[in-house]
Amino acid sequence: IFIMAYIAFRFDMRFAPGAIAALMHDVFLALGAMVLARREVTLSTVAALLTIVGYSINDTVVVYDRIRENLGRYRKLTFPAIINRSITEMLGRTIRTSGLTAVAMIPFLFWGTGVIRDFAFTLLIGVVVGTYSSIYIAAPLTELIDRRVFGRTVKKKRRVTRKRKKKSGPKSDGDKSAPATA
Repeated sequence: IFIMAYIAFRFDMRFAPGAIAALMHDVFLALGAMVLARREVTLSTVAALLTIVGYSINDTVVVYDRIRENLGRYRKLTFPAIINRSITEMLGRTIRTSGLTAVAMIPFLFWGTGVIRDFAFTLLIGVVVGTYSSIYIAAPLTELIDRRVFGRTVKKKRRVTRKRKKKSGPKSDGDKSAPATA
């Protein structure tokens, strides 16, 4: 509830449900991976799940912050186009950050003790899923809420075509469209 209030206060009300859905997605998939791998849920794995929540909300805030910056910068673009541009701009940073975090967890996964292995496994799954959800769940859900709940629709601009007046009078010899005389 407090995370949702923070996101709504910091950005806009349309951003909060996407962030919360991404957080729930991350935690449930990490728990599901633990169940599938038959890992024990201990105090360290609960700490890993809470770390995933913090990591995921940080990644989501980075995405939302870029969207907010681009909303002011590109006023003529549609909201989906701004989301697409924002994700494209921050994708390299997100992949580097998530990749380095995953590389740091892999040695703990293979050479750590039992408790550390469970923590590293949970965090590794959470980092991958958290990166995915910030880009492919939080941002599109924000666009969906913007379109459906807040009723912002993209209106197509009408093109005004003006009829050109035909030139009257004889065509000159240099005119290429003049009929050839034999």
